[in-house]
Amino acid sequence: MSLADAHPLLQRLVQQFDAAWITPDTLADWADGPGDRVLLLAGDPVRFPEGLDVAVVLPELQRAHGGRFTLAVADPAHEDALARRWGSNRWPALVFLRDGGYVGVLAGMHDWTDYVERVGELLAAPVVRAPTVGIPVVAAASGSCH
Repeated sequence: MSLADAHPLLQRLVQQFDAAWITPDTLADWADGPGDRVLLLAGDPVRFPEGLDVAVVLPELQRAHGGRFTLAVADPAHEDALARRWGSNRWPALVFLRDGGYVGVLAGMHDWTDYVERVGELLAAPVVRAPTVGIPVVAAASGSCH
């Protein structure tokens, strides 16, 4: 999917708030950049309409934290693969990264006060190992477990 085909609220994040449009080809360059970064995994707007609510409040969350983090929006055609990379399994989700490392995921839509607090906690949290490394596990074809 291209940005031109995306929901207008996702387009708005890119066009008005300088959010990066993330595909598998652009992820590494963006994620490895300096500072705090937040990637929106909005999900299908029909199944998860709150993803569009998050798209609306995300610039406000950025402003509430003094512009401390850079924004990005996952291309909906690649969201599932990007979500698996960080072990996210709820929609919508905000993936927090810092200096190329994983910090955490904040899933769902929240009341404003809770959202500001939780984003602040993640911005203060250390970089940790992501809950998954994205390597699929395949069972061995032999009948023996050893």
